Amino acid sequence: MAPQRFREQFQQIQRSMPDVPLVIGPDESAGFFYEKGVILARDGDEARLVEDTVREHFTAFAGLTGEQVRRESPETNRTGITRIRVADPGEGDGTGDPAVGHALRSLTAAEGRAGRRLVGRNHVVHIAVNACPGDEPVPVPRAEPANPGPAGTPYDPETAVGVLVVDTGLVHDHRCSPLLAHTGGDLQIQECDEDGILQPYVGHGTFIAGVLAAVAPNTDVVVRNTLNDAGAVLESEFGEKLFEAVDRGGWPDLISLSAGTANGRTDGLLGLAAFMEELREQRTLLVAAAGNNAADLPFWPAAYADLPGYQDCVLSVGALRSDGESGACFSNHGPWVKVYAPGERLTSALTGFRTPVPYVYQHSTYDDCRYGFPYACTCAHPRHTGVLSEPGERATGKPDQVMFEGHAQWSGTSFATPAVAGLVAAHMTAQRETDPRAARKQLLADNTAQAVVRGERVPALLPPTWRPVPVPVPVTRPGRRS
Repeated sequence: MAPQRFREQFQQIQRSMPDVPLVIGPDESAGFFYEKGVILARDGDEARLVEDTVREHFTAFAGLTGEQVRRESPETNRTGITRIRVADPGEGDGTGDPAVGHALRSLTAAEGRAGRRLVGRNHVVHIAVNACPGDEPVPVPRAEPANPGPAGTPYDPETAVGVLVVDTGLVHDHRCSPLLAHTGGDLQIQECDEDGILQPYVGHGTFIAGVLAAVAPNTDVVVRNTLNDAGAVLESEFGEKLFEAVDRGGWPDLISLSAGTANGRTDGLLGLAAFMEELREQRTLLVAAAGNNAADLPFWPAAYADLPGYQDCVLSVGALRSDGESGACFSNHGPWVKVYAPGERLTSALTGFRTPVPYVYQHSTYDDCRYGFPYACTCAHPRHTGVLSEPGERATGKPDQVMFEGHAQWSGTSFATPAVAGLVAAHMTAQRETDPRAARKQLLADNTAQAVVRGERVPALLPPTWRPVPVPVPVTRPGRRS
Protein backbone atom coordinates (compact mmCIF):
# COMPACT_ATOMS: atom_id res chain seq x y z
CA MET A 1 0.00 0.00 0.00
CA ALA A 2 1.32 3.44 -0.90
CA PRO A 3 2.26 5.63 2.08
CA GLN A 4 0.00 8.55 2.95
CA ARG A 5 2.47 11.22 1.86
CA PHE A 6 2.78 9.61 -1.56
CA ARG A 7 -1.01 9.65 -1.85
CA GLU A 8 -1.12 13.33 -0.92
CA GLN A 9 1.32 14.11 -3.70
CA PHE A 10 -0.70 11.95 -6.07
CA GLN A 11 -3.78 14.00 -5.26
CA GLN A 12 -1.90 17.23 -5.84
CA ILE A 13 -0.71 16.11 -9.28
CA GLN A 14 -4.19 14.77 -10.09
CA ARG A 15 -5.66 18.21 -9.31
CA SER A 16 -3.17 19.75 -11.75
CA MET A 17 -4.38 17.35 -14.47
CA PRO A 18 -8.17 17.37 -13.96
CA ASP A 19 -8.91 15.89 -17.40
CA VAL A 20 -6.38 13.03 -17.10
CA PRO A 21 -7.39 10.34 -14.59
CA LEU A 22 -4.25 8.99 -12.91
CA VAL A 23 -3.45 5.88 -10.90
CA ILE A 24 -0.67 4.74 -8.57
CA GLY A 25 1.45 1.85 -9.79
CA PRO A 26 2.47 -0.79 -9.98
CA ASP A 27 -0.46 -2.51 -8.25
CA GLU A 28 -0.99 0.23 -5.65
CA SER A 29 2.63 0.20 -4.43
CA ALA A 30 4.38 3.58 -4.30
CA GLY A 31 6.49 3.23 -7.42
CA PHE A 32 5.13 5.74 -9.91
CA PHE A 33 2.02 7.46 -11.29
CA TYR A 34 0.51 6.84 -14.72
CA GLU A 35 -2.52 7.62 -16.87
CA LYS A 36 -5.42 5.31 -16.18
CA GLY A 37 -6.80 3.19 -19.02
CA VAL A 38 -4.05 4.11 -21.52
CA ILE A 39 -0.98 2.34 -22.88
CA LEU A 40 1.81 3.54 -25.18
CA ALA A 41 3.19 1.83 -28.28
CA ARG A 42 5.51 2.80 -31.10
CA ASP A 43 3.87 4.31 -34.17
CA GLY A 44 3.06 2.38 -37.32
CA ASP A 45 2.98 -1.41 -37.54
CA GLU A 46 3.78 -1.90 -33.86
CA ALA A 47 0.85 0.27 -32.76
CA ARG A 48 -1.47 -1.71 -35.02
CA LEU A 49 -0.10 -4.99 -33.63
CA VAL A 50 -0.57 -3.79 -30.07
CA GLU A 51 -4.09 -2.51 -30.70
CA ASP A 52 -5.18 -5.74 -32.42
CA THR A 53 -3.56 -8.00 -29.82
CA VAL A 54 -5.13 -6.17 -26.88
CA ARG A 55 -8.57 -6.09 -28.52
CA GLU A 56 -8.41 -9.82 -29.26
CA HIS A 57 -7.29 -10.55 -25.69
CA PHE A 58 -10.04 -8.40 -24.18
CA THR A 59 -12.71 -9.97 -26.38
CA ALA A 60 -11.70 -13.44 -25.22
CA PHE A 61 -11.93 -12.69 -21.49
CA ALA A 62 -15.08 -12.02 -19.49
CA GLY A 63 -15.17 -8.65 -17.83
CA LEU A 64 -13.01 -6.95 -20.47
CA THR A 65 -14.41 -4.92 -23.37
CA GLY A 66 -12.60 -5.11 -26.68
CA GLU A 67 -14.74 -2.36 -28.25
CA GLN A 68 -13.09 0.26 -26.03
CA VAL A 69 -9.61 -0.45 -27.41
CA ARG A 70 -8.72 2.36 -29.81
CA ARG A 71 -5.89 4.69 -30.75
CA GLU A 72 -6.18 8.26 -29.44
CA SER A 73 -3.29 10.01 -31.16
CA PRO A 74 -2.22 10.68 -34.76
CA GLU A 75 -0.99 7.79 -36.90
CA THR A 76 2.52 9.19 -36.67
CA ASN A 77 4.16 11.97 -34.67
CA ARG A 78 7.66 13.17 -33.88
CA THR A 79 7.95 11.24 -30.65
CA GLY A 80 7.13 8.00 -32.47
CA ILE A 81 4.56 7.07 -29.83
CA THR A 82 0.84 6.27 -30.06
CA ARG A 83 -1.59 6.47 -27.12
CA ILE A 84 -4.00 3.55 -27.09
CA ARG A 85 -7.12 3.67 -24.92
CA VAL A 86 -7.89 0.25 -23.44
CA ALA A 87 -10.66 1.10 -20.96
CA ASP A 88 -12.97 3.79 -19.67
CA PRO A 89 -10.82 5.60 -17.07
CA GLY A 90 -13.81 6.34 -14.86
CA GLU A 91 -13.19 8.66 -11.96
CA GLY A 92 -9.40 8.23 -11.85
CA ASP A 93 -9.30 7.93 -8.06
CA GLY A 94 -6.10 5.90 -8.06
CA THR A 95 -7.64 2.72 -6.65
CA GLY A 96 -6.53 0.38 -9.42
CA ASP A 97 -6.27 -0.15 -13.15
CA PRO A 98 -6.75 -3.82 -14.11
CA ALA A 99 -7.31 -3.04 -17.82
CA VAL A 100 -3.79 -1.68 -18.31
CA GLY A 101 -2.35 -4.66 -16.44
CA HIS A 102 -4.24 -7.06 -18.74
CA ALA A 103 -3.13 -5.09 -21.81
CA LEU A 104 0.52 -5.27 -20.83
CA ARG A 105 0.32 -9.01 -20.15
CA SER A 106 -1.42 -9.65 -23.46
CA LEU A 107 1.72 -8.53 -25.30
CA THR A 108 4.12 -10.82 -23.41
CA ALA A 109 4.35 -13.44 -26.18
CA ALA A 110 4.69 -10.84 -28.94
CA GLU A 111 7.45 -9.07 -27.03
CA GLY A 112 9.24 -12.37 -26.59
CA ARG A 113 9.16 -12.96 -30.34
CA ALA A 114 10.26 -9.39 -31.09
CA GLY A 115 13.03 -9.47 -28.52
CA ARG A 116 12.12 -6.05 -27.16
CA ARG A 117 9.37 -4.11 -25.42
CA LEU A 118 6.35 -3.19 -27.50
CA VAL A 119 4.10 -1.50 -24.94
CA GLY A 120 4.24 0.53 -21.74
CA ARG A 121 2.27 2.66 -19.31
CA ASN A 122 1.93 6.41 -19.81
CA HIS A 123 3.88 7.50 -16.73
CA VAL A 124 3.86 10.88 -15.04
CA VAL A 125 7.29 12.52 -15.19
CA HIS A 126 7.78 14.71 -12.12
CA ILE A 127 10.32 16.54 -10.01
CA ALA A 128 11.63 13.90 -7.69
CA VAL A 129 10.85 12.16 -4.23
CA ASN A 130 7.48 10.56 -4.17
CA ALA A 131 6.73 13.22 -6.77
CA CYS A 132 8.06 16.09 -4.65
CA PRO A 133 11.49 17.57 -3.86
CA GLY A 134 13.78 16.21 -1.14
CA ASP A 135 12.26 18.88 1.10
CA GLU A 136 10.54 22.24 0.75
CA PRO A 137 12.45 25.52 0.45
CA VAL A 138 13.56 27.22 3.66
CA PRO A 139 13.96 31.01 3.99
CA VAL A 140 17.42 32.40 4.72
CA PRO A 141 18.40 35.93 5.79
CA ARG A 142 18.43 38.43 2.96
CA ALA A 143 22.19 38.91 3.33
CA GLU A 144 23.07 35.18 3.31
CA PRO A 145 25.24 34.41 0.26
CA ALA A 146 24.59 31.71 -2.28
CA ASN A 147 26.08 28.26 -1.71
CA PRO A 148 27.73 27.33 -4.02
CA GLY A 149 28.93 30.91 -4.24
CA PRO A 150 29.54 32.64 -7.56
CA ALA A 151 32.81 31.63 -9.17
CA GLY A 152 35.13 34.36 -10.39
CA THR A 153 35.09 33.39 -14.06
CA PRO A 154 34.11 36.40 -16.21
CA TYR A 155 31.22 36.19 -18.62
CA ASP A 156 32.18 36.27 -22.30
CA PRO A 157 29.29 36.16 -24.78
CA GLU A 158 31.61 34.79 -27.47
CA THR A 159 32.60 31.72 -25.47
CA ALA A 160 29.66 31.29 -23.07
CA VAL A 161 28.45 27.69 -22.75
CA GLY A 162 24.81 27.20 -23.73
CA VAL A 163 22.69 25.43 -21.11
CA LEU A 164 19.02 24.51 -21.36
CA VAL A 165 17.11 23.98 -18.10
CA VAL A 166 13.89 22.01 -18.62
CA ASP A 167 11.75 22.60 -15.54
CA THR A 168 9.28 25.12 -14.14
CA GLY A 169 9.54 28.71 -15.35
CA LEU A 170 11.45 31.69 -14.00
CA VAL A 171 9.89 33.87 -11.31
CA HIS A 172 9.00 37.45 -12.27
CA ASP A 173 11.79 39.06 -10.21
CA HIS A 174 14.61 36.71 -11.20
CA ARG A 175 16.58 39.56 -12.75
CA CYS A 176 17.03 41.02 -9.26
CA SER A 177 19.50 38.22 -8.54
CA PRO A 178 23.03 38.89 -9.84
CA LEU A 179 23.39 35.12 -10.28
CA LEU A 180 20.79 35.23 -13.06
CA ALA A 181 22.18 38.12 -15.06
CA HIS A 182 22.63 35.92 -18.13
CA THR A 183 19.60 33.71 -17.64
CA GLY A 184 16.49 33.96 -19.79
CA GLY A 185 13.58 31.89 -21.00
CA ASP A 186 9.98 31.34 -19.94
CA LEU A 187 8.32 32.95 -16.96
CA GLN A 188 6.19 30.99 -14.53
CA ILE A 189 2.57 31.44 -15.61
CA GLN A 190 1.11 31.77 -12.10
CA GLU A 191 3.34 32.15 -9.07
CA CYS A 192 0.84 32.73 -6.25
CA ASP A 193 -2.67 31.58 -5.45
CA GLU A 194 -5.66 33.88 -5.02
CA ASP A 195 -4.50 34.68 -1.47
CA GLY A 196 -1.04 35.74 -2.61
CA ILE A 197 0.64 32.60 -1.26
CA LEU A 198 3.52 31.18 -3.29
CA GLN A 199 2.41 27.93 -4.91
CA PRO A 200 4.36 24.69 -4.37
CA TYR A 201 7.19 24.06 -6.87
CA VAL A 202 7.26 27.69 -8.03
CA GLY A 203 10.88 28.78 -8.15
CA HIS A 204 12.23 25.26 -8.72
CA GLY A 205 13.58 26.16 -12.17
CA THR A 206 14.83 29.54 -10.92
CA PHE A 207 16.74 27.91 -8.05
CA ILE A 208 18.30 25.41 -10.47
CA ALA A 209 19.42 28.19 -12.81
CA GLY A 210 20.97 30.05 -9.88
CA VAL A 211 23.01 27.04 -8.76
CA LEU A 212 24.23 26.42 -12.29
CA ALA A 213 25.16 30.04 -12.98
CA ALA A 214 27.01 30.32 -9.65
CA VAL A 215 29.23 27.34 -10.46
CA ALA A 216 29.69 28.42 -14.10
CA PRO A 217 29.23 32.18 -14.64
CA ASN A 218 30.33 31.93 -18.28
CA THR A 219 27.04 30.39 -19.37
CA ASP A 220 23.96 31.45 -21.26
CA VAL A 221 21.19 29.68 -19.35
CA VAL A 222 17.73 29.28 -20.87
CA VAL A 223 14.89 28.01 -18.66
CA ARG A 224 11.85 26.44 -20.30
CA ASN A 225 8.55 26.20 -18.42
CA THR A 226 7.92 22.59 -19.42
CA LEU A 227 6.38 21.15 -16.24
CA ASN A 228 2.94 22.09 -14.95
CA ASP A 229 2.22 23.86 -11.68
CA ALA A 230 2.62 20.58 -9.78
CA GLY A 231 5.98 19.93 -11.41
CA ALA A 232 4.66 17.14 -13.63
CA VAL A 233 3.96 16.12 -17.24
CA LEU A 234 2.75 12.94 -18.95
CA GLU A 235 5.41 10.75 -20.55
CA SER A 236 3.49 10.86 -23.86
CA GLU A 237 3.81 14.67 -23.86
CA PHE A 238 7.29 15.00 -22.39
CA GLY A 239 9.17 13.81 -25.44
CA GLU A 240 7.38 16.36 -27.62
CA LYS A 241 8.05 19.12 -25.10
CA LEU A 242 11.76 18.25 -25.07
CA PHE A 243 11.82 18.46 -28.86
CA GLU A 244 10.03 21.81 -28.70
CA ALA A 245 12.57 23.11 -26.18
CA VAL A 246 15.58 22.28 -28.36
CA ASP A 247 13.80 23.48 -31.52
CA ARG A 248 13.33 26.96 -30.05
CA GLY A 249 17.03 27.62 -29.62
CA GLY A 250 18.82 24.71 -31.22
CA TRP A 251 20.56 21.88 -29.42
CA PRO A 252 22.56 23.41 -26.55
CA ASP A 253 25.88 22.30 -25.13
CA LEU A 254 24.17 21.01 -21.98
CA ILE A 255 20.66 20.12 -20.83
CA SER A 256 20.05 20.18 -17.07
CA LEU A 257 17.00 18.05 -16.24
CA SER A 258 15.74 17.59 -12.69
CA ALA A 259 12.66 15.46 -13.40
CA GLY A 260 11.95 11.84 -14.19
CA THR A 261 10.13 8.70 -13.13
CA ALA A 262 10.71 5.10 -12.21
CA ASN A 263 8.85 2.51 -14.30
CA GLY A 264 9.93 -0.79 -12.79
CA ARG A 265 12.06 -1.59 -15.85
CA THR A 266 15.67 -1.36 -16.96
CA ASP A 267 15.19 -0.37 -20.61
CA GLY A 268 14.04 3.26 -20.48
CA LEU A 269 10.80 5.07 -21.32
CA LEU A 270 8.93 4.47 -24.58
CA GLY A 271 7.74 8.08 -24.62
CA LEU A 272 11.32 9.38 -24.60
CA ALA A 273 12.82 6.85 -27.01
CA ALA A 274 12.76 9.12 -30.08
CA PHE A 275 14.21 12.09 -28.19
CA MET A 276 16.94 10.00 -26.60
CA GLU A 277 17.88 8.52 -29.97
CA GLU A 278 18.12 12.02 -31.44
CA LEU A 279 20.16 13.18 -28.43
CA ARG A 280 22.64 10.38 -29.08
CA GLU A 281 23.28 11.78 -32.57
CA GLN A 282 23.88 15.33 -31.29
CA ARG A 283 26.81 16.76 -29.33
CA THR A 284 24.64 17.77 -26.35
CA LEU A 285 25.25 16.29 -22.90
CA LEU A 286 22.15 15.55 -20.80
CA VAL A 287 22.82 15.95 -17.06
CA ALA A 288 19.88 14.35 -15.22
CA ALA A 289 18.77 13.98 -11.60
CA ALA A 290 18.81 10.48 -10.13
CA GLY A 291 15.66 11.17 -8.09
CA ASN A 292 14.89 11.33 -4.38
CA ASN A 293 13.18 8.03 -3.58
CA ALA A 294 16.11 6.64 -1.54
CA ALA A 295 15.96 3.62 -3.87
CA ASP A 296 18.21 1.76 -6.28
CA LEU A 297 15.53 1.27 -8.96
CA PRO A 298 16.37 3.09 -12.21
CA PHE A 299 14.91 6.58 -12.47
CA TRP A 300 14.49 7.77 -16.07
CA PRO A 301 15.93 9.49 -18.03
CA ALA A 302 18.91 9.65 -15.64
CA ALA A 303 19.35 5.87 -15.79
CA TYR A 304 20.05 6.03 -19.53
CA ALA A 305 23.59 6.77 -18.35
CA ASP A 306 23.92 3.03 -17.72
CA LEU A 307 22.49 1.82 -21.04
CA PRO A 308 24.70 0.85 -24.01
CA GLY A 309 25.00 3.70 -26.49
CA TYR A 310 24.06 6.40 -23.98
CA GLN A 311 26.97 6.45 -21.52
CA ASP A 312 28.67 9.35 -23.28
CA CYS A 313 25.60 11.54 -23.73
CA VAL A 314 23.87 11.15 -20.33
CA LEU A 315 25.34 11.85 -16.89
CA SER A 316 23.21 10.79 -13.89
CA VAL A 317 23.62 12.72 -10.63
CA GLY A 318 22.91 11.70 -7.04
CA ALA A 319 22.99 13.98 -3.99
CA LEU A 320 25.45 14.22 -1.11
CA ARG A 321 24.43 15.42 2.32
CA SER A 322 25.35 18.93 3.43
CA ASP A 323 28.87 18.08 4.62
CA GLY A 324 29.71 16.26 1.39
CA GLU A 325 31.00 13.17 3.15
CA SER A 326 28.22 10.71 2.30
CA GLY A 327 24.98 10.36 0.40
CA ALA A 328 21.91 12.38 1.33
CA CYS A 329 19.24 10.19 2.89
CA PHE A 330 16.79 10.82 0.05
CA SER A 331 19.12 10.27 -2.90
CA ASN A 332 18.56 7.37 -5.26
CA HIS A 333 21.64 5.22 -5.68
CA GLY A 334 23.07 2.23 -7.51
CA PRO A 335 25.47 1.53 -10.38
CA TRP A 336 23.36 3.59 -12.78
CA VAL A 337 24.12 6.75 -10.76
CA LYS A 338 27.47 7.87 -12.17
CA VAL A 339 28.42 10.78 -9.94
CA TYR A 340 27.31 12.54 -6.76
CA ALA A 341 27.42 16.23 -5.81
CA PRO A 342 26.24 18.39 -2.90
CA GLY A 343 22.44 18.42 -2.93
CA GLU A 344 21.42 19.09 0.65
CA ARG A 345 20.85 22.59 2.06
CA LEU A 346 22.13 24.50 -0.96
CA THR A 347 21.37 28.23 -1.09
CA SER A 348 20.30 30.02 -4.25
CA ALA A 349 17.79 32.41 -5.81
CA LEU A 350 14.08 31.78 -5.26
CA THR A 351 11.80 34.84 -5.17
CA GLY A 352 10.82 37.85 -3.06
CA PHE A 353 13.74 40.08 -4.05
CA ARG A 354 11.55 43.19 -4.41
CA THR A 355 8.69 42.32 -2.07
CA PRO A 356 8.68 39.42 0.44
CA VAL A 357 6.49 36.54 -0.71
CA PRO A 358 4.64 34.27 1.78
CA TYR A 359 4.69 30.49 1.54
CA VAL A 360 2.75 27.88 3.53
CA TYR A 361 4.44 24.53 4.09
CA GLN A 362 2.69 21.55 2.53
CA HIS A 363 4.32 18.82 4.62
CA SER A 364 5.31 18.52 8.25
CA THR A 365 8.77 17.36 9.13
CA TYR A 366 9.16 13.91 10.64
CA ASP A 367 10.46 13.18 14.12
CA ASP A 368 13.13 10.97 12.53
CA CYS A 369 14.56 10.35 9.09
CA ARG A 370 11.88 8.56 7.07
CA TYR A 371 14.62 6.45 5.47
CA GLY A 372 16.26 5.40 8.74
CA PHE A 373 19.43 7.51 8.56
CA PRO A 374 20.92 8.50 11.94
CA TYR A 375 21.85 12.11 11.12
CA ALA A 376 19.55 15.14 11.40
CA CYS A 377 18.56 15.27 7.75
CA THR A 378 15.99 17.39 5.94
CA CYS A 379 13.27 14.89 6.85
CA ALA A 380 13.38 16.29 10.38
CA HIS A 381 15.33 19.57 10.31
CA PRO A 382 14.48 22.43 10.32
CA ARG A 383 11.13 21.55 11.84
CA HIS A 384 7.86 22.87 10.46
CA THR A 385 4.18 21.97 10.28
CA GLY A 386 2.45 21.58 6.92
CA VAL A 387 -1.03 21.59 5.43
CA LEU A 388 -0.75 17.96 4.34
CA SER A 389 0.23 15.75 7.25
CA GLU A 390 0.02 12.11 8.15
CA PRO A 391 -1.89 11.28 11.36
CA GLY A 392 0.18 12.18 14.39
CA GLU A 393 2.70 14.06 12.28
CA ARG A 394 1.66 17.59 13.07
CA ALA A 395 2.71 19.31 16.26
CA THR A 396 -0.10 21.88 16.02
CA GLY A 397 -3.26 22.32 14.05
CA LYS A 398 -1.98 25.32 12.08
CA PRO A 399 0.51 25.08 9.21
CA ASP A 400 3.62 27.24 9.31
CA GLN A 401 3.85 30.26 7.03
CA VAL A 402 7.20 31.79 6.13
CA MET A 403 8.38 34.71 3.99
CA PHE A 404 10.90 34.53 1.16
CA GLU A 405 13.06 37.60 0.55
CA GLY A 406 15.24 36.46 -2.33
CA HIS A 407 17.42 33.48 -1.48
CA ALA A 408 16.31 30.16 -0.02
CA GLN A 409 17.84 26.90 1.10
CA TRP A 410 16.64 23.77 -0.70
CA SER A 411 17.58 20.10 -1.01
CA GLY A 412 17.26 17.37 -3.61
CA THR A 413 19.02 15.65 -6.48
CA SER A 414 17.23 18.40 -8.43
CA PHE A 415 19.93 20.79 -7.22
CA ALA A 416 22.95 18.49 -7.24
CA THR A 417 22.25 18.16 -10.98
CA PRO A 418 22.82 21.82 -11.98
CA ALA A 419 25.94 21.85 -9.79
CA VAL A 420 27.36 19.07 -11.95
CA ALA A 421 26.14 20.69 -15.18
CA GLY A 422 27.88 23.84 -14.01
CA LEU A 423 31.12 21.97 -13.35
CA VAL A 424 31.07 20.54 -16.87
CA ALA A 425 30.44 24.02 -18.29
CA ALA A 426 33.19 25.53 -16.12
CA HIS A 427 35.60 22.85 -17.36
CA MET A 428 34.71 23.71 -20.95
CA THR A 429 35.54 27.37 -20.27
CA ALA A 430 38.76 26.69 -18.35
CA GLN A 431 40.11 24.18 -20.87
CA ARG A 432 38.67 25.87 -23.96
CA GLU A 433 36.90 22.62 -24.70
CA THR A 434 34.01 22.92 -27.15
CA ASP A 435 32.77 19.34 -26.86
CA PRO A 436 30.61 18.92 -23.72
CA ARG A 437 30.89 15.13 -23.82
CA ALA A 438 34.67 15.33 -23.97
CA ALA A 439 34.55 17.81 -21.06
CA ARG A 440 32.46 15.36 -19.04
CA LYS A 441 34.98 12.59 -19.67
CA GLN A 442 37.94 14.81 -18.76
CA LEU A 443 36.23 16.15 -15.64
CA LEU A 444 35.49 12.68 -14.28
CA ALA A 445 38.96 11.39 -15.20
CA ASP A 446 40.67 14.28 -13.37
CA ASN A 447 38.42 14.09 -10.30
CA THR A 448 39.81 12.33 -7.23
CA ALA A 449 37.16 13.24 -4.64
CA GLN A 450 35.00 10.46 -3.29
CA ALA A 451 32.13 10.02 -0.86
CA VAL A 452 30.47 7.04 0.80
CA VAL A 453 26.98 6.10 -0.39
CA ARG A 454 25.31 3.03 1.11
CA GLY A 455 28.72 1.63 2.07
CA GLU A 456 30.25 2.14 -1.38
CA ARG A 457 32.87 4.71 -2.35
CA VAL A 458 31.57 6.78 -5.28
CA PRO A 459 32.86 9.71 -7.38
CA ALA A 460 32.02 13.06 -5.81
CA LEU A 461 32.14 16.34 -7.72
CA LEU A 462 32.50 19.29 -5.34
CA PRO A 463 32.21 22.83 -6.77
CA PRO A 464 35.19 24.94 -5.64
CA THR A 465 32.88 27.67 -4.31
CA TRP A 466 30.66 25.24 -2.38
CA ARG A 467 30.88 25.55 1.42
CA PRO A 468 30.16 22.40 3.45
CA VAL A 469 27.34 22.83 5.94
CA PRO A 470 27.79 20.89 9.20
CA VAL A 471 25.29 18.09 9.70
CA PRO A 472 22.99 19.00 12.63
CA VAL A 473 23.12 16.73 15.66
CA PRO A 474 19.85 14.84 16.23
CA VAL A 475 17.81 15.99 19.21
CA THR A 476 16.11 13.28 21.24
CA ARG A 477 12.47 14.11 21.91
CA PRO A 478 9.94 12.26 24.06
CA GLY A 479 7.63 10.01 22.10
CA ARG A 480 9.55 10.37 18.84
CA ARG A 481 8.32 8.31 15.89
CA SER A 482 10.52 5.67 14.33
